[in-house]
Amino acid sequence: MTGHEENGDAGRPTGRRSVVLRAAGLTLAGALVLGVAAAGWAYWHLNDNIRSVDIDSALGDDRPARARAVPTPSADASAVASPLPTKALNILVLGSDSRGGKENQRLGGGSSSGARSDTAMVVHLDAGRTGATVVSIPRDTLVTRPSCPLSSGGATSVAHDAMFNSAYSVGGPVCAVKTVESLTNVRMDHYIEIDFSGFAKLVNALGGVDVTTDQDIDDDMSHLHLRAGAHHLDGTRALALARTRHGIGDGSDLGRIGLQQKLVKALLEQMSATDLLTDPTKLYKIADAVTSSLTTDTGLDSLNELTRLGQSLKNLSADHVRTVMMPVVPAPSDPNRVIPKEGAASELWASLR
Repeated sequence: MTGHEENGDAGRPTGRRSVVLRAAGLTLAGALVLGVAAAGWAYWHLNDNIRSVDIDSALGDDRPARARAVPTPSADASAVASPLPTKALNILVLGSDSRGGKENQRLGGGSSSGARSDTAMVVHLDAGRTGATVVSIPRDTLVTRPSCPLSSGGATSVAHDAMFNSAYSVGGPVCAVKTVESLTNVRMDHYIEIDFSGFAKLVNALGGVDVTTDQDIDDDMSHLHLRAGAHHLDGTRALALARTRHGIGDGSDLGRIGLQQKLVKALLEQMSATDLLTDPTKLYKIADAVTSSLTTDTGLDSLNELTRLGQSLKNLSADHVRTVMMPVVPAPSDPNRVIPKEGAASELWASLR
């Protein structure tokens, strides 16, 4: 072999090596195409999961005023064109058994025709999104339920001394929002609803949740039996903890709210401890678990909007989330029901405007 031939061979691959490199290149290109296609399908699938209700159009202008935005410093030229939102926000979050199906029924949910709001929380995000207050509203609260528009036309009648959670039963998300706004005189900027199976799937996707209970829980209704102490719960048992009421305290909704607030804090801590950006598979499972069981208002009905909301909370830690219950007293008409405590309840809601 001559020196010329040596140099020529060094400058280009041999026949066998060329075939291998071409195959590797095609494989890589194919993998990239499949990856892009899979990412596109995943986005479409997650986006398509989300259901929404146009609450703003249904309720019109007869609502509490929106909170005034606090001016933010102007961005420089290097800043992102669409900065993350930082204004204060109020979100009505409902946990419900509103969607039928075997999974919801297995977990204790009802049929789609027997919808109920099992849990109601007003989540207030402070301006700057570094602090939050979560206010639980007992479902046994007696309220004046306002007239609510119905999607089929017409409206419901005003009802006095009605159970708070009846609003969702008679008029769905629109009536739930209108009843909360009537009760609090606070504008709900957004609405989020998640059903039983979605909550259980979320907890499982996170790998379970750690909760410490202060007393033994023996509730045959929710099928939950726990000794006082620390527990690692899967989705089914975490949901049972959120729903249990007969095995604790006086069996009222007030005792259950304390457990729900513990669970909210525990979930926030679990999410903070999970580095989802380094585990795309887990991130997808969590996103799929949430979106497949989610109903929102039209302002949050896309993956982009939900992602922006999540990103705006990146500096919010569980330590800066305050959980409280709306102050209540026994209802004069029924000792098994409650009504807002005058003065204290009004003061709490005023702090969220």
